[in-house]
Amino acid sequence: MSAAKDFEFPNDVIFPLGDLYSDEPPLESELHLRQIILLLQSLELWWRNRNDFYAAGNLTIYYSQRQKRSEEFRGPDFFVVLGCQRKVRKSWVVWEEDGKYPNIIVELLSNSTASTDKGLKKQIFQDIFRTPEYFWFDPNNLEFAGFILIGGTYEPIEPNPQGWLWSQQLNLYLGVYEHKLRYFAAEGNLVPTPEEVAEQEKQRAEQEKQRAEQEKQRAEQERQRAERLAAKLRELNIDPESL
Repeated sequence: MSAAKDFEFPNDVIFPLGDLYSDEPPLESELHLRQIILLLQSLELWWRNRNDFYAAGNLTIYYSQRQKRSEEFRGPDFFVVLGCQRKVRKSWVVWEEDGKYPNIIVELLSNSTASTDKGLKKQIFQDIFRTPEYFWFDPNNLEFAGFILIGGTYEPIEPNPQGWLWSQQLNLYLGVYEHKLRYFAAEGNLVPTPEEVAEQEKQRAEQEKQRAEQEKQRAEQERQRAERLAAKLRELNIDPESL
């Protein structure tokens, strides 16, 4: 399912300069910030060999049909656009990105935003953005839900036995793990964060060091055993070199 939309603009539209800056309010809490960073960093690490996507958090999406920054814009907490150049942007300007909208959006609920995220924003993402998948997650009470666009309407995504929701766009599950929203591979493996990868590498290096030390100790034990055997043979007037 494509997230792009066709544009038809009046001939007298004045095209504003590109590279518009994001215009988003501060995040609700540190939990919200850390959750966005987790989603962003772990996906970028998982797709580190890909250059055909853009992922961002708390960034403004400008989508005015008249190409005016002041008219229509929204700032999802986290979104991913597929089939585009992977590069740094100050905002996502739809009319400068071949009409592409996000393929997936995740909103982080809070007391002040929950009603908008579940109502107005969901309606905009469904009817205007036509974003194929929409998820929301509350970092405080762990409420989690996901929707897939079917026939122009968002339908709930059915959870698997673990309670995870499959994202066709990402080819990954999203699910709650240790009070955070995380990605899981199709096989069920947790998609790691950069910190977790670094810790895994550290543990592997420590294990390799321990194995090397154990091999060294075994070699030393074998050497000592061979020396004791050679000494015993000499006591018996047997040259161990002749054996």
